[in-house]
Amino acid sequence: MKEKIVMTRAIILFALTFSSPAFLIMEAQSQNDPKLTEVWQPVPRVVTPGTGTAPPSDAIVLFDGKDLSRWQHMDGGPAKWDVSDGAFTVVKGTGDLRTRQAFGDCQLHLEFRTPLPVQGEGQDRGNSGVFLQGRYEVQILDSYNNRTYSNGQAASIYKQHIPLVNASRKPGEWQTYDVFFQAPRFSDSGNVLKPAYITVIHNGVLVQDHVEVIGATVFIGQPRYQKHNPREPLVLQDHGNPVSFRNIWLREL
Repeated sequence: MKEKIVMTRAIILFALTFSSPAFLIMEAQSQNDPKLTEVWQPVPRVVTPGTGTAPPSDAIVLFDGKDLSRWQHMDGGPAKWDVSDGAFTVVKGTGDLRTRQAFGDCQLHLEFRTPLPVQGEGQDRGNSGVFLQGRYEVQILDSYNNRTYSNGQAASIYKQHIPLVNASRKPGEWQTYDVFFQAPRFSDSGNVLKPAYITVIHNGVLVQDHVEVIGATVFIGQPRYQKHNPREPLVLQDHGNPVSFRNIWLREL
């Protein structure tokens, strides 16, 4: 009986204490404490940004204006594209280039220049491409006053996504792509657990906004996925046009 009385008194005391005006005021004050929503861990690592389009401190520089030592042809041979004046240019018929290093999720910066004087029209004018993981193409084309199919113009995800706008500069002028790539994920059996996603900023203008890639780029037919390594090389296309490149760097994400 005494234990029940003691317990009852304890319950009454608890109720009186935590329902008192003083406690409620303290509780309200604590809820308004900005420190309650401060998060101190983890601490982001320090990255020193570059000036302008120069690479940040954690970037992998894929072309520094001097040589193509980080690139090779698809057969593993040394890169044969022309290097001069801090840039390199497609040499027609030599074939595509791929990086010696393989990558997964990444932020890519590259600058390109379509040729002047202009030759050809449509897809035959300043055509190249950058293939994430060697499969997923962001189209490079002279799309300044040059009509072609919309899902094949500059900054399209080739034959998959039309760019939001045409932000192309005139031929002969340097242009920039900043590409944010999330690689696809596959199960052990080859099923797609998560598709790839690409965001593209063309000359400072958002043109692809986290679009879903529906498979590897194909010229004919419908794209589809095939399981591949989590990391694969970056590829630049020899489409027969003397497109030039400079200032290529990549951050692994």
